[in-house]
Amino acid sequence: MSQFRIGWAEHSITPEKKVSLVGQFAERISEYVEKPLTVTALAVSSGKEQAVFCSCDLVCISVTLVDAVRGKLAGNPLGLDPMKVIISAIHTHTGPGYQGRGSHAMDRGRSFTPSSSRALLERELPAGKRYVESANIAANPEIAGDAELLEFLSGEIAGAALDAWKNRAEGSFVNAFGRAPVGMCRRASYSDGSAQMWGDTNTACFTQVEGGNDSGIELLYVFDGERKLTGVVANLACPAQCVQHRLFVSPDFWGEAKMLLRRHFGESLFLLPLCSAAGDQCPVDLVRWVEPESDVHDPNITRAHPRRRKADPSMFDLSGMRKAGKRIANEIIEVYNEGLDEPQTDPVLVHEIHRMQLPLRRTTLSEIARAKREIHDYLRDVPGDVDYNDAAHLQIHLGTLRRAELQEKTDIVEIESHVLRLGTIAIASNPFELFLDYGNQIKARSNAEQTFLIQLANGSEGYLPTEKAEQGGHYSAFVASGLVGHQGGDQLVRDTLEAIRGLFPDGE
Repeated sequence: MSQFRIGWAEHSITPEKKVSLVGQFAERISEYVEKPLTVTALAVSSGKEQAVFCSCDLVCISVTLVDAVRGKLAGNPLGLDPMKVIISAIHTHTGPGYQGRGSHAMDRGRSFTPSSSRALLERELPAGKRYVESANIAANPEIAGDAELLEFLSGEIAGAALDAWKNRAEGSFVNAFGRAPVGMCRRASYSDGSAQMWGDTNTACFTQVEGGNDSGIELLYVFDGERKLTGVVANLACPAQCVQHRLFVSPDFWGEAKMLLRRHFGESLFLLPLCSAAGDQCPVDLVRWVEPESDVHDPNITRAHPRRRKADPSMFDLSGMRKAGKRIANEIIEVYNEGLDEPQTDPVLVHEIHRMQLPLRRTTLSEIARAKREIHDYLRDVPGDVDYNDAAHLQIHLGTLRRAELQEKTDIVEIESHVLRLGTIAIASNPFELFLDYGNQIKARSNAEQTFLIQLANGSEGYLPTEKAEQGGHYSAFVASGLVGHQGGDQLVRDTLEAIRGLFPDGE
């Protein structure tokens, strides 16, 4: 008789108050809820081995949040090991921030976020200038505070994990594969060797989109003991970033996909979205550029002379979000209708936790000196007080100073990576916005029949760019954009592949 058990749960993580929306440098306060935010949990066990996957409609999962969830799960009477819980984010930019969301340890200077850039900027301000918080978030009781959001989110995530664990019952799954064109590279390269995120391609200097894209969706269809479909796991190489500048709470295109799937399969269906390696990906087509339908207040996506294009709807707006969600849902339905393999009812389950030690990406003395000079000159010349616009303008230089402080204390970034075997598939997690090329290398060389990669899981250590991106520069490839550079990316690939090969020996 099979020992394999599987269970689902879903909890709301939609705050009752207004929240400060994260994912951009601009201060944004939510005005309404476009669709509810949720945490979806899938628990699996076989014998003594176990795993719980928690997918959250958030921008990131900090170590602070992971510790808070595990603290609430500690000593539970159900036998769930808190260390076997994998918490990941879909990377929506229309969700709440929370205390400690930046990274490993705010007090050790490891993160670089809008909040930490403000702290650095305030430290560098000359006499007579101050930082002005336009929304006055801290003093507004209508806006949820970071500490209360951390308590709320950790409680709901822990509750969903426990409920999924309690709901385990006889079941099975089928792994499958589909394609939906959603993610595309968001970095443009130019003839002088430079690159830009959201770069303008309507110029003779444009040479190529810097990286590739992956339209594949790794899928798991989960069934109960009566072979009834209970849920779907969908692993897509694209962050949930269509309505990323808007002033509402939303799970972006994954909320749209879930709505459509429930309309087709029934309201009881669960959807567990997992973001694969996609640090340089987004739903926006840089070549067939379609202007946003409304002002997004972002100088990085401003076009001087945009042309009218026949292409997708704007992927910065609700129309594009709905199109992306529809593409995902339609493909999941189509793959199901085409017919699936026989379910795996008694799969091998192995769950390993690896503490990988990766080299810290370092800055140079000349870069530090330039950063100090640029900050000094800017603050000397800017009229009046400063705000988030100034922090955004100086973010590369402020981040360089933060890295200079950190590299005096350590040269290693230790991360938590989970590597699993579930029947014929491998699952591997990392805490980065991992550039697509690294994910492609792992998938191409994996011994498993199918490999699911989960980025932004159990930590938030920033972007991990390729060497090509580092040479091109700009946001997502700056030293300040992440703790680890391409040497660490190469090591992450090697270590992940070694772990997968240990679970899938050659010839098996």
